[in-house]
Amino acid sequence: MNELAARCFALVPCAGVGLRAGQGGPKQYSTVAGRSVVAHTLAALAAVPQLAQTLVVLSPEDTQFEAHAPDFAGWITRTGGATRADSVAAGLQALRAQGVAEHDWVLVHDAARCLLQPAAVQRLIEACVGDAIGGLLALPLADTLKAAGPDDRVNATLDRSAKWLAQTPQMFRLGLLQRALHEAAATGVNVTDEASAIEALGLAPQLVPGELENFKLTWPADFALAERLLASRP
Repeated sequence: MNELAARCFALVPCAGVGLRAGQGGPKQYSTVAGRSVVAHTLAALAAVPQLAQTLVVLSPEDTQFEAHAPDFAGWITRTGGATRADSVAAGLQALRAQGVAEHDWVLVHDAARCLLQPAAVQRLIEACVGDAIGGLLALPLADTLKAAGPDDRVNATLDRSAKWLAQTPQMFRLGLLQRALHEAAATGVNVTDEASAIEALGLAPQLVPGELENFKLTWPADFALAERLLASRP
């Protein structure tokens, strides 16, 4: 297969409701540093020249996206599901309908990781474009890792060596990822990210060092931190 013939596309699942964020609505539409979270995310992806196009997967009931991302010029599908895996699977089908080929690369990125740097995406692409499987941005675990008991007291200290925190984008061929998600759904495998679906096939995705700033906005305090970090950028 000619690796140069394989194109790269971004897929952004954006159908979540963000209940833990405490923002009174979908967290991807919360305002941080003057624009919505998802607008920051899509701007970062738009600055990556290797990406041919970006697809956003919305809930069928979503009526807010266009107002919160007025500059987005990519593809949209309102076929998102109840889970991330459902939304990604729907997005892969939508990419196929747009003519994206089975051997093309798909980079799945969380809408709520709005501090993504284009250089990190380029680093992931360069590391994975010649790989047989694909990979993901991740960070080696630096802190001591504790296991909690039922009363929120320390139950054990765990070995942190060879432990990584998964980030996004996660980059896999469209056909491989579609098969992995289909088989995971058919066999009841718990899929928490795209890499876990690939792993369930017995494959080992590549870990590509990411950046500490590329965290997912989940809790109320994350929004204040993102505001400070984005405000400090040129």
